[in-house]
Amino acid sequence: MVKYSAKQKLDNSMVVWIVNPFDNLPLEGFRAQRYWLMAKAFAASGDRVVYWTSDFSHAEKRKRRIVKDNAESSIELKMLPTKPYPKNICFKRIFSHLKLARDWRKAAEEKNEKPDIVIASTPPLSLCHAAMEFARKNGAFFVADIMDAWPETFERILPAFMLWPLKRKARRIYRFADRISAVAKRYRELAKSYGARNEPYLAYHGIEIQKDAQNTALRKCGARLKIVYIGSMGKSYDLETLIDAVRGDEGVELFFAGSGPKEEELRRRAKDCANIKFYGYLDSEKMNSLLDECDVGAIAMFPDSCVGIPYKLADYASHRLKILESLGGETGELVAKYNAGFHYEARNQKSLADAIKKMAREISSSYDQDGFMKEFDSSIIMPRYVNWVKSEMKNAPGK
Repeated sequence: MVKYSAKQKLDNSMVVWIVNPFDNLPLEGFRAQRYWLMAKAFAASGDRVVYWTSDFSHAEKRKRRIVKDNAESSIELKMLPTKPYPKNICFKRIFSHLKLARDWRKAAEEKNEKPDIVIASTPPLSLCHAAMEFARKNGAFFVADIMDAWPETFERILPAFMLWPLKRKARRIYRFADRISAVAKRYRELAKSYGARNEPYLAYHGIEIQKDAQNTALRKCGARLKIVYIGSMGKSYDLETLIDAVRGDEGVELFFAGSGPKEEELRRRAKDCANIKFYGYLDSEKMNSLLDECDVGAIAMFPDSCVGIPYKLADYASHRLKILESLGGETGELVAKYNAGFHYEARNQKSLADAIKKMAREISSSYDQDGFMKEFDSSIIMPRYVNWVKSEMKNAPGK
């Protein structure tokens, strides 16, 4: 039984370590994502936070470029040198994660100050597992936070025997973590299927809500319906159908912001389409400006991608955009709950074209925008998350 050394400090400042190598950082000029917002919430509660991450940008596939100073004095940023990898699904990425886990473990052991709470994202499994073992060894309370389904997301691509070592590591994390949190309901069920000891906590991707975002019904919609897609351009995204459905439709403009292995192919596919534009990666200010100019946010994903709630849904909701989505599942349920948009069938150009026509007719119709936005409001989600972690720590065995 683990004895948690910080029990007597629950009403005072604690040391909280947050471990995630993937999220973009505000210091890079991007919007704050889940783990930076989590770090800010713990800091706001009076805790000292160490944010462990990689010096390699997972989004841009190159070394991070820090363009701003860290204004959050209560958040210590630790960036570990990381071997680069060219794409999301490749052996170089697996080996990079394994080395990062070893390097993190060494850096954690060498750090003079030990944590009271450790929260690590999964994926990557190797780093999350290393963080859990360190926490158990040092008497810290450990939370595994599930942001994606690993190794299940690779089942469409890799043979089962190659996934067995990853499944074994996932099973150990879910069984031995003190507590588990997740960004989607399907990930809670995944953890329970692996034998999680406690009911996982649901906390959607938070985002800093754009308080001045204009109501869609009040936007000055131009002659063309403006659709935006932000994020990765990889194999899990049905972006070809999106381009083909918009191609030649003079009543629609389509904007892409982001990058990925399919970007060049997509640019060639849309080469002669004046109503389709690519912007690459945008900083926070330019991204906000683009989203404010658009009417609709696209979630062009395959239902079997294992994604529950993508980051981009929070971005779109924050800017009061209506949603075109092919993901279904929990994302589709939220869109339907708030009457926030339309579902279409992935890989089906006619289904998407029909949904776009419906959207164009009903773009000014009202929906529960405030309710939709609150589902992803970090000022609500993250303080609740902090309270949950501390409450669960207080009531955990070993007090």
